[in-house]
Amino acid sequence: MARVKRGMMVHKRHKKVLEAASGYFAGKRSLFKTANEQIQKSGNYAYRDRRNKKRNFRRLWITRINAACRMNGMPYNRFMEGLRKGGVMIDRKVLADLAVHDPATFAKIVAQAASGLTVTE
Repeated sequence: MARVKRGMMVHKRHKKVLEAASGYFAGKRSLFKTANEQIQKSGNYAYRDRRNKKRNFRRLWITRINAACRMNGMPYNRFMEGLRKGGVMIDRKVLADLAVHDPATFAKIVAQAASGLTVTE
């Protein structure tokens, strides 16, 4: 009975890994074992940072909204409370965009949040 030679599949697997590592520095792009380790690590970093990206954007939006709110004489937490009580359903991404690109409209929203606070108190 003939034996099974595995050289073709090993070569294919090694080639796939080395192509994926083509932009890496030094031996990480040319040595299979090192490249394989780096690809595993890179995949973990990519997975982690896809989640951190959402976290970072939310922090940025909150910072922008807070700055714009304070320019209109209201802190962020009172502004969000006023929106909630006033029944205004706008997410932070849109609010941050309005705060940066359309301050007049954002000022109207702040006024609406202030009226939402006074109605319930």
